[in-house]
Amino acid sequence: MQRPVVLCVLLLAALLLVGCAAGPNPSEHSPDEAGKVAGFWKGLWHGFIIVITFIISLFSDSVTIYEVHNNGGWYNFGFFLGVGAALGGSGSGACRGTRKK
Repeated sequence: MQRPVVLCVLLLAALLLVGCAAGPNPSEHSPDEAGKVAGFWKGLWHGFIIVITFIISLFSDSVTIYEVHNNGGWYNFGFFLGVGAALGGSGSGACRGTRKK
């Protein structure tokens, strides 16, 4: 009787994880209303301002934290670097407590 419960829990967990998987972006490589496609530098900027943008997006439907009209990998790379810089993603803080004097 224990085995079916475990199997159901694992199946539910797998379905939840698959539901969170990223899908294709149909707006990738297509220009926005102004005729622009966001690239690396815009992705970097959007990564830097992610905290402010997130807070504003909670109260406004016209603000999002990610530009869907982007050029793909380069925008994503810039966004990733910007978020890492904004949120302190270098990992050096994790080593601070383990250093011996």
